[in-house]
Amino acid sequence: MRGSIGGLICVGLACNAALVAAATEPAFVDQAAHQQLAFQVSSSSSPSSKVYTEDYWAAEEGVGHFSEWSKAQKRRFIDVVRSGDDAAIANWTVVMGNEGGDLDSMASALAWSYHLDHIHTENFDHDRATTVALLQTPEDALDLRPENKLALSNSNMSPGHRDLLTIDELPMSAEDLSKKIKGIVIVDHPLPLSVWRGAKVLSIFDHHIDRGVAQDATPRIFERTASCSTIVARTLLNEREKMGKGKEYHVPHEMLELILAAIALDSDALSTARSMPSDVETASRLLHLSRWKDQKLQKVMARLDEQMSKAKKSLDDLSVRDLLRRDWKGDLVHTPEGKPDIHLGFASIPISLDDQIERTLHQRITSWFDIESQWTNEIGADVSVALTSFKARDPDTGKKAKRRQIVLSVRSDKNIDEQQADELFEAIKKTVESHPVLEVDPWPKANQLARRQMVWEHSVAAGGRKLVRPIIEDAVGRWGLSAHD
Repeated sequence: MRGSIGGLICVGLACNAALVAAATEPAFVDQAAHQQLAFQVSSSSSPSSKVYTEDYWAAEEGVGHFSEWSKAQKRRFIDVVRSGDDAAIANWTVVMGNEGGDLDSMASALAWSYHLDHIHTENFDHDRATTVALLQTPEDALDLRPENKLALSNSNMSPGHRDLLTIDELPMSAEDLSKKIKGIVIVDHPLPLSVWRGAKVLSIFDHHIDRGVAQDATPRIFERTASCSTIVARTLLNEREKMGKGKEYHVPHEMLELILAAIALDSDALSTARSMPSDVETASRLLHLSRWKDQKLQKVMARLDEQMSKAKKSLDDLSVRDLLRRDWKGDLVHTPEGKPDIHLGFASIPISLDDQIERTLHQRITSWFDIESQWTNEIGADVSVALTSFKARDPDTGKKAKRRQIVLSVRSDKNIDEQQADELFEAIKKTVESHPVLEVDPWPKANQLARRQMVWEHSVAAGGRKLVRPIIEDAVGRWGLSAHD
């Protein structure tokens, strides 16, 4: 159908303007062993076949209350879903971050899940001890973000992540589960992925553009902050205080430190250029409850930001395939009547395309696109967009400046045929090249690209995925429509 379904598509230049304002070659893999569920757009996504024995639950223990709580909730949830007891499943609330799985998203989901499990007020219609945090990334992709691995280690979580529930560990497909659980809470993204459309959205916490979904959700907070963790933490701290002095639940220091790390990283240590007053205020309140309460806020945040930023840049050992999937976000885009719906995904990579090509076996452009094709074939994507960011020396000034690239590829062997793929490619290409904000230039090596491949460069400071994604989603959502439709 034309337009949006369930708020999935942000159509029109008004949305784009709002966003601007706010804003190595792998060997063949065993598909069964490396099933990628991060995209989560196929209605045939399969439940996990993992066998959870007592030995599994006893292995790789984290240290401390936060890890013990998280593993216990994961085990209880898996056991209930595997039991097939629909009445018991219906009591559960799943708190989920976005499918990119960055530190902010992970910390927000874990923190709010912990809060719902411990709060005792009439303000929240959630059953105690029936809440679990879900990371919408596959288990084998968790360590592709070094900053997440470091933050989890610092928070004494299990080194093998057995205390975290990932999307590929669900005992039931997301589509089926969405119809059985009590509901979902989404953090750090404005609307649920299409596989969760059967679930009631109970709450939303986000610092992106409001897409208009779940108007009856409570809390439903969209606010400009450096970190979504700020919004979640402030809300849980306020509700915790309402419990009354001496009645507040215990907040483990591991959780406090995880949230502080997320805020520090996203705000550049609470810099005035990146942070908002609410980021500073909330970080101060968290620090007061932490083991570091006697230290200066700025000193703590600077230390955490330095640690997390250094880890985040440690990507030298990642292959092109891992770079594509470490920060991948995508979903099903609904198109005008008569057109097939499109599986569209975006990879965010802080390395130039040229440097990525150097990581391939034969160090050729075709080698990079071969890897991209293998990856998108695994996850069933029709259109993939890789967004790179890097620093390059300006030939005029000699100084290094930030540059960005948009790498587009459209395939015709999934949901669309050759003619449709050509038409869709041209529609996206025209939109990108004519967009007044992006002002893209063709990549110097664009003449070496194959059919339905294109690379552009631009220097828009805020021209990352938050800006580019809705622009391209708009092009796909309006595919075949005239400018007046």
